[in-house]
Amino acid sequence: MNTIFDQAVERLRGMGRLAGISDSVLAGLSRPKAVMYASLPVRMDDGATQYFDAYRCHYSQLLGPSKGGIRFHPGVDDAEMRALGLWMTIKCALVNLPFGGAKGGVVVDPKSLSRMELERLSRAYMRAMADFVGPDLDIPAPDVYTNERIMGWMRDEYEVINGAKYPAVITGKPVNLGGSEGRFEATGRGAFYCIEFLRCKEGKLPGDLSVAIQGFGNAGYHLARLLAAAGYKVVALSDSQGGIYCAEGLDVQLVHEHKMVTHQINPNYPEGSVSNCENCDSYQAISNAELLAMSVDILVPAALENAINSDNVDAVSAKWIVEVANGPISLDADQALFARDIVVIPDVLANSGGVIVSYFEWVQNRAGYPWTLLEVQSRLKEKIESAFEDLWQYQHQKAGISFRQAAYAKALVHLEDVMKMKGTKEYFINGE
Repeated sequence: MNTIFDQAVERLRGMGRLAGISDSVLAGLSRPKAVMYASLPVRMDDGATQYFDAYRCHYSQLLGPSKGGIRFHPGVDDAEMRALGLWMTIKCALVNLPFGGAKGGVVVDPKSLSRMELERLSRAYMRAMADFVGPDLDIPAPDVYTNERIMGWMRDEYEVINGAKYPAVITGKPVNLGGSEGRFEATGRGAFYCIEFLRCKEGKLPGDLSVAIQGFGNAGYHLARLLAAAGYKVVALSDSQGGIYCAEGLDVQLVHEHKMVTHQINPNYPEGSVSNCENCDSYQAISNAELLAMSVDILVPAALENAINSDNVDAVSAKWIVEVANGPISLDADQALFARDIVVIPDVLANSGGVIVSYFEWVQNRAGYPWTLLEVQSRLKEKIESAFEDLWQYQHQKAGISFRQAAYAKALVHLEDVMKMKGTKEYFINGE
């Protein structure tokens, strides 16, 4: 069976060989350091006990404690956790953070739970993983269908277990529980900076560029908001139920407000679909398949993995693709897009804003000194710009390689260098 993890490893090895990375290093990076599985018993509101499968993958701790989000989603499985942990390893190495990669998740539809059931599940997860996480070991954060409230519950549970305060055990917390200013919008803002840098390199004006975004969750919303405010024409938005299109550009805030009104659990778990936005003028309902095939300048897959694959890649007509989701383009689809000269800003850079500001939060927690919102945004922009410029120069110096190939090459060289410093056969040649 060719799982998402198998595809991730195949991509890793292919790009590693292209970059001249040794087979021994690639072998070490082709498997996780450790994977924890747990069955979580949770008392439901009706008094019954329900069991939920849960995972935490420490993929790498080569550069420092492992770092990665926790997602609550029905599609969570072992292969997905490993793939996401691998991508996080590459991401942290690319933007030069002192973290390895990790990922965690629970097999659950959080929309089906009450708030009390959701809290019990969140605390049960931390109880099961308490020996597997820590400020110097593994630092979780929010991911798909988790949020700052859930991170706050998990931090509290960890501190109850250990009998002391550990603000740095988890990031993406509420600000009044030690969270960082700017963390909630960080993934979307980081993607916005990537688009802005690419636009400037290509000599384009914001008003000349149309954008379609698949996925109107936290990252998709903040990216859409920032793009619209900067003058880009956001013409299409979608969620899991479908989407809307308006050739003149959508009122992003109006769409967002509609989603907030139709929530089920809380505003971060919207029940309604943007395709039901009755207050929007001159719009038409579209499917997610139609959105991905739209003739726009910028396509942003911001939902789940493999949204663009061998079945639909030929229909993609955007000039630029910015991967805000993790792994939204399958391996064969990626090769097809490259052959058509479609520019892809890979996920390991495009969505790195979240882990960068998580790092900032961890630093603030360890120092006991919070930063202002302006400081966070300024340092995030500086970090993304530096990584983008390095990739731009590397990609244009190496004929015939993609941004993704450049990103993996930069990250893997960094990881290989660190691995060598820890001791390899090179140090034992000729009796050294």
